[in-house]
Amino acid sequence: MTGSEESSSFRLVYVPGVMPDKWVRVWNERHPDVPLVLTQVPAGAAAGRLLDGDADAGLVRLPVDRTVLSAIPLYTEQTVVVVPKDHLVTAVDEVSPEDLSDDIVLHPLDDVLDWENLPGRPAFERPATTADAIELVAAGIGVLIAPLSLARLHHRKDLTHRPLKDAPESSVALAWPEDATTDEVEDFIGIVRGRTVNSTRGRRPALPEGNPKGGARRKPVPGESAAGRSAAAKPTGKGGQSAGRSGRGTPKGGKRGKPRRRS
Repeated sequence: MTGSEESSSFRLVYVPGVMPDKWVRVWNERHPDVPLVLTQVPAGAAAGRLLDGDADAGLVRLPVDRTVLSAIPLYTEQTVVVVPKDHLVTAVDEVSPEDLSDDIVLHPLDDVLDWENLPGRPAFERPATTADAIELVAAGIGVLIAPLSLARLHHRKDLTHRPLKDAPESSVALAWPEDATTDEVEDFIGIVRGRTVNSTRGRRPALPEGNPKGGARRKPVPGESAAGRSAAAKPTGKGGQSAGRSGRGTPKGGKRGKPRRRS
């Protein structure tokens, strides 16, 4: 991509599990002349890409450093436990942390959940990624706790998942550098918030000066005073003169009075 192409595009990073398709579709409809460039990055790398200027905005997982990044929370995901299809917890609709006390609970290095005390028994070694942990679950090594979107992202036919209550949750937000709130960022904020094209902040066309209804404004005549411009704007009576009490046009009602008889 050339420098000119990059400068005319809107660069959006997003983390695994987040599906920006619906927002991208609306962007492309409203801004066909500004390509939206999508890049998936690991959850831990998203903030750095924004601060380094490699992206204009990002769909990230909270928390982020609010001293340097602005963020709008979008939604909070359900937390689930991923298990083999023949696991005992598949007999229930919802799992508690106590139900996993005898299981090895895998804790990948890219985990996005903020645990104080991970339930179950720890694995001998932490998997590098969530994808690696999924492979270990399929091999019968342990179980994995993750946001629902990541469980769906790494879906396998031999695995299933159940909601886990009393567990940390992951929230997704739209974030961007605090000192780089561009018109394009404002437009994307409007899209994710469901604003219509006419209500998107900062992008409405200006109305003609001096007329809130959009009509044309009369050009002033050279040397004409403000009072003269005001009088010229009033409706006129017969002969082009202003109709009113002080004018010489026909009074209200359209009839002239009879002339007085001189004595």
